[in-house]
Amino acid sequence: MIDKFTFRSRQEGYRARSVYKLLFLNRKYRIIKKGDNVLDLGCYPGSWLQVIRQLKANAIGVDVKQISNIPDVKFILGDVREEKIISKIKSLGKFDVVLSDLAPKTSGNKLLDQERSLELSKVAFNIAKDALKPKGNFVCKVFQSKEFEEFLDKVKKEFYFVKATKPEASKKQSKEMYIVALGYKG
Repeated sequence: MIDKFTFRSRQEGYRARSVYKLLFLNRKYRIIKKGDNVLDLGCYPGSWLQVIRQLKANAIGVDVKQISNIPDVKFILGDVREEKIISKIKSLGKFDVVLSDLAPKTSGNKLLDQERSLELSKVAFNIAKDALKPKGNFVCKVFQSKEFEEFLDKVKKEFYFVKATKPEASKKQSKEMYIVALGYKG
């Protein structure tokens, strides 16, 4: 059975239901503003990139899976854990916003999936610290685990405002949380 967010995303021409997570977060926290330069890590299939463009911001997406073209969006095919991809990102200059919807391929082993999610979140956080302009914003998906609070505390040291939240469009049974971090201290 198709849930209401999947149905709605198809009706409204978005590539994935996850679009409503970003729309919710942006409405509540004003993460992305017109003219911002936004880096979207784990951007496949591109629904967040669609929103970034609707908000009249500049978008660069990175993913291990190729996305279909979106007008006026730059795309980097590759793994954010690889040095050559990190170098490409660095060569693009500084960003106003770094978004991470990175998620591991789930194995069914809850602890392993949480560990892999946390690893990707840490990679995204390190990229954000390198790539963000002072006062920039960071949003990161992470699966809740024992180490979640420790990771959240690390993010809090680098930003003026940090909140962990679960958007309405997240599935009820999902362990995913989004960390919204505003005002990079740089």
